[in-house]
Amino acid sequence: MLELARLPQKTASGAAWPRPGPGGLAMGLARTGQELEAIQRLRYNIFTEEMAAVFPDSVDGLDCDRYDAWCEHLMVKEIASGRVVGTYRMLTPANARKAGGYYSESEFDIGGLARLRGSLAEVGRSCIHADYRNGAVIMLLWSGITRLMRDVGARHVLGCASVSLRDDGVTAAEVWRAARERLQGDPALRRVTPRCRYPVERLNSALPARIPPLIKGYLKLGASICGEPAWDPDFNTADFPVLLDMRSMDARYRRHFGLDVRQAVAA
Repeated sequence: MLELARLPQKTASGAAWPRPGPGGLAMGLARTGQELEAIQRLRYNIFTEEMAAVFPDSVDGLDCDRYDAWCEHLMVKEIASGRVVGTYRMLTPANARKAGGYYSESEFDIGGLARLRGSLAEVGRSCIHADYRNGAVIMLLWSGITRLMRDVGARHVLGCASVSLRDDGVTAAEVWRAARERLQGDPALRRVTPRCRYPVERLNSALPARIPPLIKGYLKLGASICGEPAWDPDFNTADFPVLLDMRSMDARYRRHFGLDVRQAVAA
């Protein structure tokens, strides 16, 4: 692994960010076939167990597709054991051209983002072990994402935020209710169209539900849901398109990820 950051076991008292697990955590980029396989196994285990995803072409319990070969794979592992506990993958603008497009294009028509393609990176396959869903791992992963975005000169991040339909769409309905209010208030946010639209109008939005932590986190960063959800039958999810302009990221996160360092020095 090409290490990019570490989070030690002990942090300062009153730290603003979540504490890591015992032994500390390291974040970096996968650089070997074994590391990629460990990432793919983590994805498979979590997606099949928690989303009941179906991988008809999977071999040996791995989640892999043709985009993996073109992506940078961010990984977080326990320093003491080496166990992989979190991952994201990123498809840079240059590699998206080589791959023939973005994974998101299998679910959405992104013609409304045509002007952004030269600065558009895609993130996906977000996956965090149940032992580490306290915020520490996701913050490490996003510190890696922001660093990669800066290194490749990309400005916009595109992704699909998946919501499980195992609750008959109750949670998806809550997400859509919040997204629809923003889209109606600012029609310019509606930038993409699902190829296989999930029928959100049939969902019972009166039932109580909470917006999933991952989507809530995207919105806190400053991202926007930019269209209606697509239906992913393999994962049994409603996938919401999410777009983030790095220049519009919430100021607190920009400071935390060091995006304003150069500006501060220049001032």
